[in-house]
Amino acid sequence: MRIGIFAKTFRRPAIEELFQAIAGHGIRSVQFNMSCAGLDPLPADVPPELVQQITGAAERAAVELAAISGTFNMAHPDPAVRRDGLMKFEILCEAAARLCIPVVTLCTGTRDPVNMWKWHPENDSKAAWEDMVQSIGSALGAAEKYHLCLAFEPESENVVNSACRARQLLDELQSPRLRIVIDPANLVVPERSQQDVLDEALNLLGDVIAIAHAKDRDQAFQACAAGKGTLDFEYYLRGLERVEFTGPLIMHGLEEEDVAFSCEFLQRILDRNLS
Repeated sequence: MRIGIFAKTFRRPAIEELFQAIAGHGIRSVQFNMSCAGLDPLPADVPPELVQQITGAAERAAVELAAISGTFNMAHPDPAVRRDGLMKFEILCEAAARLCIPVVTLCTGTRDPVNMWKWHPENDSKAAWEDMVQSIGSALGAAEKYHLCLAFEPESENVVNSACRARQLLDELQSPRLRIVIDPANLVVPERSQQDVLDEALNLLGDVIAIAHAKDRDQAFQACAAGKGTLDFEYYLRGLERVEFTGPLIMHGLEEEDVAFSCEFLQRILDRNLS
């Protein structure tokens, strides 16, 4: 297991500076976002010279491009919005292949027409599930074409809002290219113990985790830097070790000034439990 970070945590005017800043913290793995290169997260076009610039800067900094963010609202109530998202998603997949990035991350979306991170009562409907499944099925076609894996994240505000529903989706689609982003901060709820939620998630999904996220929740249940909230990271990282996860542990939900603290916090736990 290796510590990584959302590349967009760092704001720099040039790609070269971005990767050097990341490497300066001893971080060797990132989840990239096209916004770091001045484009939309799902751009209409990715110029070849930009691909060379990104891969060159990452290589010179010795930073692995572990994944790229490809989230859009896969359960949007308007079919035209979903079609537009899928069209741009295929462009991103083609760029990911050129960047040699193996994993594109997804969210399963919501019926909220404005904010794809907001719960909507119709998220539990059969129609929302079917639209989301159809979107992911189409996205898997792009993944197959470009030899990529797609990793979706179960989270409380989306259609797939639990480990159980994530397992249901995996079983329904039966695709070896469909994997999981695990982020316990998006699964824990006040009415259940963290350990119960983590045990359930890792027991159901441990064999298909591509990326593990590391953000925290404060007392008000707002996202914060790892180690500055209430999440039991010791239990979480021991659980990841139990299911033999060896991929990147990606920090996010933090500001640049918190990066050194969270890196040290996570590394201490890894050294304690995995040495």
